[in-house]
Amino acid sequence: MIKRPLGKTGLLVPPVGLGGIPFQRIDAEGTKAIMARALELGANFIDTARGYTVSEAYIGHGLKALGRDNFILATKSMQRTREGVLKELAISLSDLGTDYIDLYQFHNVANFSDYETLMGEDGAYQAIKEKQAEGVIRHIGISTHSVDLLKRFVEDGHFETIQFPYNPMERQGEDWFKKAHDKGIGFIVMKPFAGGAIDHKELSLRTILHNEAVSVVIPGVDSIEQLEQNVLAASPLTPLSKEEQATMQAEADSLGSHFCRRCRYCLPCAVGIDIPMVFLMEGYYTRYNLKDWVKERYAGFEKKAEDCIDCGLCESRCPYHLPIRDMLKQASAVLD
Repeated sequence: MIKRPLGKTGLLVPPVGLGGIPFQRIDAEGTKAIMARALELGANFIDTARGYTVSEAYIGHGLKALGRDNFILATKSMQRTREGVLKELAISLSDLGTDYIDLYQFHNVANFSDYETLMGEDGAYQAIKEKQAEGVIRHIGISTHSVDLLKRFVEDGHFETIQFPYNPMERQGEDWFKKAHDKGIGFIVMKPFAGGAIDHKELSLRTILHNEAVSVVIPGVDSIEQLEQNVLAASPLTPLSKEEQATMQAEADSLGSHFCRRCRYCLPCAVGIDIPMVFLMEGYYTRYNLKDWVKERYAGFEKKAEDCIDCGLCESRCPYHLPIRDMLKQASAVLD
């Protein structure tokens, strides 16, 4: 894969890296095996987060065996205050088994109040700037799902990278990618498969990577096979044919904009419903003609869509502002 500059950081990154969320589903040795194969393929950019439970520790296990300096390591924190972020940074460094982090990002900044706290006198940003001066942090970035905040981050220019969802179904930030690129801000794409909703994964990756403003895309993987398929999309990168464009557009049209990306920020549900999994089952039932399989699987759910108590807590957490309660009612009508 031909490396791309990560904005003005001076880092050259592969167009396809590793998203660390799914490492939670495997184990330390499995993570190390994926990292070893990624290194062979040149996909040496790894993105994780303090909030991804054991992901950092598993990556740390891999780094110990494979060599810290062979990877470009990015992690994230949800903390917005000086005290909170310094505590989390210490845990990240320990779990990752390193004394420096290439890219430290403020994770999922969801609203302007959050941002003002982050940037305030006792906020996390100033604390991490100090750690950058000490050499513990090499570069500083931020992530969000909000277009309004994306605009603000680009305009303010405080961050060397921005991480944002982007795929053929979600192009809402596209105009601001170019503005970020023109200002030398590196762009990291999350949710390249719309949280698993996209079937044509290779086509989605190729669509994303043909945007020159994109520095690196970070699909999550939990197997070597998934990693190899992702890397293949950019080795070499070829434009979509008219037929492939039509296929991708047809899938985008079928999903529309009101769909669950399975980011899981809505959880935990007050009564224990696995909301993203319910929507996944509904999608398999209605779009993929897997009715018998879905009925058998859904029957084993401890809590179902019909158990929703209409409290609205999930909607207050959803970064996409989905009408989750109404969507659960629709799912219940199909599945229950």
